[in-house]
Parts: sequence; C-alpha cells; structure tokens
Amino acid sequence: MQQLLFTVMFSEMALIMVLLFKTPLRKLLIMSLDRVKRGRGPVVVKTVAGTVLVMLISSVYNIMMIQKRWIDDEGAVVNPTDQVLLANHLLEATLMGASLFLAFMIDRLHHYIRELRIRRKTMEAIKNQSRGFEDGKAASSEEIKALEDQMTTLKLKLKDLESELETKSKEANAAETNAVALRKQSEGFLFEYDRLLEENQNLRNQLQSLDWRLSHSGSKKDS
Repeated sequence: MQQLLFTVMFSEMALIMVLLFKTPLRKLLIMSLDRVKRGRGPVVVKTVAGTVLVMLISSVYNIMMIQKRWIDDEGAVVNPTDQVLLANHLLEATLMGASLFLAFMIDRLHHYIRELRIRRKTMEAIKNQSRGFEDGKAASSEEIKALEDQMTTLKLKLKDLESELETKSKEANAAETNAVALRKQSEGFLFEYDRLLEENQNLRNQLQSLDWRLSHSGSKKDS
C-alpha cells in the first residue's frame, strides 16, 4: 500500500513539473487531461478521490483510537505493536493526504493554463478587430463617431482582459510556488519514511527480544 502511494505521489509530482514548463509534453498532457474531463472521466476521478478520502479518514480514526488507548492506559507499558501500527497509519495518512493535494494542484494548474490560452486568443481577436476598425474608417462623420465609440469600448474590454490575464498569471505563479514547496515537502516525507522504517525495525527487534525472553523464562520454569 505504501509503495503504491509513493508511486502515485511521485507520478503526480512529475505531472506538475511537466505542466509548469512550456514543452511539447505539456501540450500532450493538457490534451490528455481534456479528454479525461469529458464523458465519464470526472465520475471515475471523483470515485477514486472519494475512496482515497475514506481510507484517509479511516487511518486518522485508527491513529486517534491508538492514542486514546494509550491515554486510557496511563502507567501501563506501551505496546510495541501499537507503536508499529501508529507509525504505519501515520505514514499512510500523510501519503494519501499529499496525493489528494497534488491531484487538486494538477486540476487547478490545468484549469489556469486553459484560461490563459482562452484569454490570449480573445485578446488577439479584439486587437485584430480594433485594427480593422481603424483601417476601415468611413468618410461620414456619424460613421467615424460610431467607430470611435466602438474602439473605446473595445479598448476598455482589452484593459479588463489584460487585468484578468495578469491575475491569472499571478495565480499560476502562486501555483508554481506551491509545487516547489510540495517537492520540498516530499523530500521531508522520504526522510520521515526512512526514519519510520528504522523505528519499525527496532520495534520488531524489541518484540523478538521480548518473545525470546518470555520463551526462555517459560522453559526455565518448566525445568
């Protein structure tokens, strides 16, 4: 389960890196995401996300139950098996939460990139239309006045679109900053995973030592 979650998380990080840089791969990825968001794709994605969310809630619940059991049994020796289970549930909950967050980041980046492309095409169409109005001015004063009014309206709309484009660019930059932060966080997850593996092995060694002592003491009593 943990290996699968690590694979999913690293795959999502790779997709985010592809979306951040303008390469031929980004165009192919955007086309693939467009196809995924059509038909039954969103239903499948939401079903998978809901399943992961339920598993995340289950892991958090198990963590809370183990901690509650420790609090209720004050003064008692902490069960090494509970410590191993707590470490595993904590790691799985962290990985599932990171995977869901990265999936959300991919969806938002894809949305912002599409919005920026649409805004650029609209701005180019408005600029071309404005040039056409400037080149095709009629001699009549009424026609000239009407064209000037239309140009004023188009310029105002162009300013609004430029403002929207700047806002979307800032949001895309913020998303890129979040992606870099997530990459650093994933490195922390790997370090935490190594530490948990070492702690898990130590706990297993302690359990084996306790079992050996119990069996050794039992054999002495029998003799």
